[in-house]
Amino acid sequence: MKRSLALLLLSLCVSAPAAYAQEMTIGAGAFGGYAVPVLQDDAGSGVMFGVRVPVSVSSMFTIEPYYMTSNLDEVTEELGGVEYTRDGFDMKSIGANVILFGGKFYPFVGLGSYSLKRDGTEDIDELGWNFGLGLGLPVGEKLRLDIRGELDMIVTDDTSRKFGAATAGLTYRLTE
Repeated sequence: MKRSLALLLLSLCVSAPAAYAQEMTIGAGAFGGYAVPVLQDDAGSGVMFGVRVPVSVSSMFTIEPYYMTSNLDEVTEELGGVEYTRDGFDMKSIGANVILFGGKFYPFVGLGSYSLKRDGTEDIDELGWNFGLGLGLPVGEKLRLDIRGELDMIVTDDTSRKFGAATAGLTYRLTE
């Protein structure tokens, strides 16, 4: 199922821009921010950063492939009166977002392949979803500042891992 969804996502990213080539613009950007585990006591917050490549296929629709990485902090837990420290996750994701309406304020939703790794536990390699709201502000003729809030959810066998994130980044428009 993961392979089918990844192929569908890839074909959408490749074929949709060709259908709207007269309106298409391409950008490249970098972002950084902070990720906070939601309803999880076994991982701490951490810095996240990555790259995005927005492909605007119309004024209402943008496809945005991305790569993200985050190093979550360790936490100290108490179990049966004994304190121990658990390493945080090294989280990585590659996927694509769909941005709607592309104006100053915009909603987005995405699908990605997430990898969460840390010593002492089984690795998590699963598909995940993200969604959120962004604010895009022009800071030059071809430069844009994007500020976003999002929720990432990685579905595992019997539960899910959720992370809230706040990011800021700059995107340079490569084409007109």
